[in-house]
Amino acid sequence: MLLKCVLPIFTIANAVVWSRSAAHGDSKHNKLNKEPQKMSVQRLSALRAIMSSQPRPLAAYIIPTCDAHNSEYIAPVDARREWISGFTGSAGTAVVTPSAALLWTDGRYYTQFEQEADMSLWTLMKQSLPETPTMEKWLVSNLTEGAAVGVDPYTFSRDEWNPLQSALTKHNMVLVAVGANLVDEARKHCGEHIPCRPSNDIIALPLKFTGKCAGEKIAELRAKMEDKKASALVITALDEVAYVLNLRGSDIEYNPVFFSYLIITPTAVLLFTANELTAALCLQLAEEHVHLQRFPYDSIEEHLRDMAKELSETGCKHSIWLSSDSSEAIHRAASGADVLANPLNIISEVSPVSLMKLTKNDVELQGFRDCHVRDGIAVVRLLKWLHDEVDGGKEVTEIQAADKLLEFRKDEEHFMGPSFSTIPGSGANGAIIHYCPSRDGPQKTIEKEDMFILDSGGQYMDGTTDITRTRHLSRAPTSEQKSAFTRVLQGQIMVGAALFPQGVKGNVLDSFARHALWEAGLDYAHGTGHGVGHFLNVHEGPCGVSWRPYPHDPGLKPGQVLSNEPGYYKVGSFGIRHEDLVETINVTKETEHPRAAGLQGDFDGRGVLGFRTLTLVPHQRECIDASMMSDFQLQYINNYHKRVFDTLGPILKERRLHEEYTWLQGECAPMIRA
Repeated sequence: MLLKCVLPIFTIANAVVWSRSAAHGDSKHNKLNKEPQKMSVQRLSALRAIMSSQPRPLAAYIIPTCDAHNSEYIAPVDARREWISGFTGSAGTAVVTPSAALLWTDGRYYTQFEQEADMSLWTLMKQSLPETPTMEKWLVSNLTEGAAVGVDPYTFSRDEWNPLQSALTKHNMVLVAVGANLVDEARKHCGEHIPCRPSNDIIALPLKFTGKCAGEKIAELRAKMEDKKASALVITALDEVAYVLNLRGSDIEYNPVFFSYLIITPTAVLLFTANELTAALCLQLAEEHVHLQRFPYDSIEEHLRDMAKELSETGCKHSIWLSSDSSEAIHRAASGADVLANPLNIISEVSPVSLMKLTKNDVELQGFRDCHVRDGIAVVRLLKWLHDEVDGGKEVTEIQAADKLLEFRKDEEHFMGPSFSTIPGSGANGAIIHYCPSRDGPQKTIEKEDMFILDSGGQYMDGTTDITRTRHLSRAPTSEQKSAFTRVLQGQIMVGAALFPQGVKGNVLDSFARHALWEAGLDYAHGTGHGVGHFLNVHEGPCGVSWRPYPHDPGLKPGQVLSNEPGYYKVGSFGIRHEDLVETINVTKETEHPRAAGLQGDFDGRGVLGFRTLTLVPHQRECIDASMMSDFQLQYINNYHKRVFDTLGPILKERRLHEEYTWLQGECAPMIRA
């Protein structure tokens, strides 16, 4: 009963918190105001002075986009690379030397970096291009023998640390674990305030949403620990802690996580967090057969060192299980490297929690299906409203469109806030893959002749959504735009309709999405799909669909949720992206799947998998060139639109949204080849 009282309060409060962040037009990493060149010079100068004053002066200092938990999305306190460079994109690694400042990032962010960073001070290293040297190759080629390269070991994973250390050692250079983060020191030197680390309220997610109690998850992990002969499992990823305990938070914008570490031993569960656990939280944990001890967040390193000493004193061999994505600092503390003559053995590999939450249970999958229906209603209402406004001659800015979508999502049950900062790219802005409009200064009006990309998502207590639709506001795209739109759609259909063996890795499917574009010499500089968490991070590993293999991808199995999002971007002109979330399903000849009837085998017993699309929002018919589509592709899109209308139409009618019903009916009308 107490839990029922807590949940609605949290839902409202966090919807307000997360919505306010989205309404301010922040990027995924809390966009900073554009700084003048003088400030950029001052920041670099402060960092370089601190580098030179180290006990061993540093020839280079590495600043990843990372926090101590290897999170993709980070809190303002951890946005160090953004502070030093001015670049707000969600991926990139900066390297500062006494005479150079470089930043490695991928093709999603080239245009954005050139717009945001001071190009007289910074060099963009386009890591997607084969001629661009890796960071380690650049370091060994440009630094002198004996050089020291510094990095905060909390911001580097063991998987990143070891290869770089080996490369530097081969060239008589050294990688230095710098205790205090030097960017934080530079911020203090510049007289700038360092934000506090958030510690917002934690909520318990009820069993009706999770489908599996926390105690059952911990029992499964202990069984895996026994198989590995591990004395302890140290969980450092924030979404993994939240998943195991069936808890959620709001310490990182758009991500329902809280700053924490979790240690599981055969007899104890230890949670390290700054948050006090309320009576309601303790009650649910007890009901789910979890009795944990809470420790201060900042005591994790000391506790791990003490645990290593205690285990070593038993005289038995002990191993500590850590994800290879965990920080070098946590690896060192867990092994007792700084306090033991013979450090403990570390099992450093893919996290068992990561693999556990990858496959959704039946309750989680039903939650995904249900929240996509509600999300589809909100997006359809927004698209209809946007066309009405523009057709009526009213000015609508990109930010106003994002705000209106948030307003519609707030009408839907279990909505907790956006799953990332909405990307409303109009015209040339649509070609910036992770574009984010700012409220500072002039705002872009969505023109009637613009192609308009809307990439958005919602966090619901029963699932997470991520959808992109591209519209032409006048419904009269150019032949070039129409051709590109259709080719991107053909790629999405090819992936969505694919059949493949169970266990195949996601990168095998990537070329399907690019096939129609490649035929015309076109491409896009991002992956085709990512995993999605269940009311967790919108980007979830370890699987995905990309031209680059995911190193820990265990292979596709039924019950996984991925995105399917090919695109095309003409810089300075327009962008196109179609994104659905899909669920992996077993396919037999009897399955409702567009290619099921043609099955002749099951890959010699491996089993046949396919996708079922979760997203329910129509594509713009006027942008599709039916003459380019095969009979199968036309039937596929017509069947999809029929499903969208059959699912959403009755709900719109029931809610007396009659104009939206009529609009959707027209959008979902069957297409025929002229």
